[in-house]
Amino acid sequence: MKTLIKSALFAMLLVFATACAQNDKEENNEEVVESASESTISAVLNANLATEDELAAIGLPADVVSGILENRPFLSFNAFSDLLGVDMATEEMFSKIFVPMNLNTTPEEDFKVIPGVGDRMAHEFEEYRPYSSIAQFRTEIGKYVDEEEVARYEQYVFVPVELNSASEETMKALPGVGDRMAHEFDEYRPYSNMAQFRKEIGKYVDDKELERLARLVYIAEN
Repeated sequence: MKTLIKSALFAMLLVFATACAQNDKEENNEEVVESASESTISAVLNANLATEDELAAIGLPADVVSGILENRPFLSFNAFSDLLGVDMATEEMFSKIFVPMNLNTTPEEDFKVIPGVGDRMAHEFEEYRPYSSIAQFRTEIGKYVDEEEVARYEQYVFVPVELNSASEETMKALPGVGDRMAHEFDEYRPYSNMAQFRKEIGKYVDDKELERLARLVYIAEN
């Protein structure tokens, strides 16, 4: 009899322990999911690269979508902002779509239109110029904010690269430049001038895309 009672108690304890373990596992899983959700960075569309469907999906009126498609590439953020107009050029809109700013030439004041960038951070963006690569930006700005915030900032800026010396990996960090285009950039080195760049890369892209790409690169003077 005692043996039966002990067996029953042991079975009850085993069931209880299993249930507790399962609850702990579920709670841990919930924490992981919540953590992953919190660390997800909302993607910001590049106005020079977004598709018509992507533009419509963020709530842009049809006439604005048409205006963006017809007038791009925007060779500066201000050109894009002017197209949107005062009523639409808001922080909320720029959290969805933007034209990346050149970290080495953009006035400090203009950086403040980037969502979450105030006086202090705009000053830090300017403080470390000239940037040689986006990796340097990560290092310097990473002194003030965490990696996730740095990654969010990176959607709004770029560092132009020197065509004759930049690595392919550095080129691929440019907005809208993937493996194939980075390879083509490298293929025709050394470049003697931007006219040569336009001639060679113009074999692969149309005039509008060529203008966009030319904004992202330069050739160092000897």
